[in-house]
Amino acid sequence: MAADQGESYTWHKVFESAAAAKEQVPPRKLKLLVLEGRSICFAHTAAGFFALDDACPHLGYSLSKGTTNFLNEVICPWHSYRFSLTDGRECEFRTRKAVLHKVEIREDGVYVGVLQPAA
Repeated sequence: MAADQGESYTWHKVFESAAAAKEQVPPRKLKLLVLEGRSICFAHTAAGFFALDDACPHLGYSLSKGTTNFLNEVICPWHSYRFSLTDGRECEFRTRKAVLHKVEIREDGVYVGVLQPAA
């Protein structure tokens, strides 16, 4: 599993199967995960599973307390900033991008690859 453009990930099994992930995180729902001491927002949308840092890049509020929409965005419940789950950008470019993490569905479960800070 090569990282993109020099990025490094640490992989964590978070669900035993895709079915378990779908049961615990129904479509359009969010779940807070803590991996390596980091709060991660795990999202399930019509486009699949996604993971990003739980802290909103705007003012740090918990994104997992928010919602998702049909545009495949997570919406911060504090100021309604919307972040794309595919590239992390805030829809109106009012703040920096959200930090995204990789999600892989494997034979033995669902994994989140936590993006490691650059050295």
